[in-house]
Amino acid sequence: MIGQDGGVPIPPLRRNPVQRRSAERLGRILDACAELLDEVSYEELSTRAVAERAGVPIGSVYRFFSNKRAMAEALAHRNLDEYAERITRRLAASGVSATSATSGVSVTSDAAGAGGGGWREAMDVVVDEYLAMKRGAPGFALIEFGHPVPATEPPEQPNHLVADRLRTLLADRLGGGRDEAAEERLRVAFLLAVETADALLRLAFRVDPEGDPAIVAETKELLRAYLARVLD
Repeated sequence: MIGQDGGVPIPPLRRNPVQRRSAERLGRILDACAELLDEVSYEELSTRAVAERAGVPIGSVYRFFSNKRAMAEALAHRNLDEYAERITRRLAASGVSATSATSGVSVTSDAAGAGGGGWREAMDVVVDEYLAMKRGAPGFALIEFGHPVPATEPPEQPNHLVADRLRTLLADRLGGGRDEAAEERLRVAFLLAVETADALLRLAFRVDPEGDPAIVAETKELLRAYLARVLD
């Protein structure tokens, strides 16, 4: 998936896992990378330390990744996949319709249209699941959906990927029938909403390690008020 206006593509592996054993080894490598990022900075992270934590030869790491940057990119995209899956499960459990971000197949619901809480409830779930990952997912506090980039390198734009993914995921709740201009307005609105929420929720975690409840509540209110301009 490639985000518009500078969104970055999912990074290719040096070698894609074919057998289950290889896929499990890749999973252990990314798990080890995430665990270590809770203990050390990105600068201190090394492929050798990841290999040791994962219990695999160093050659296994380089079979998939050319360097730690590529490994961090893969972890960031796995985080985005997990985030989308968590949102889909929550919306399905609450009876709010969601569309699979990968398959485009409607997951559930009888609550189309104005029922089931609509897009406002869906946006609350989007924020809540981000908070849950921020508080508990290994390595997420540092990597999130885009790895740390040194100031000397051009910045990537992971929020473009997040905004595109969320628009696809919530397509059923956002309604349809828009012309090209309206669809473009929605795309821009979602990008701005994601960028704004990102900044405010970072502030919430600077104020309180668990995320300041007042700032979180105000962030949700701001998102509802802003997106209502294009969704109501």
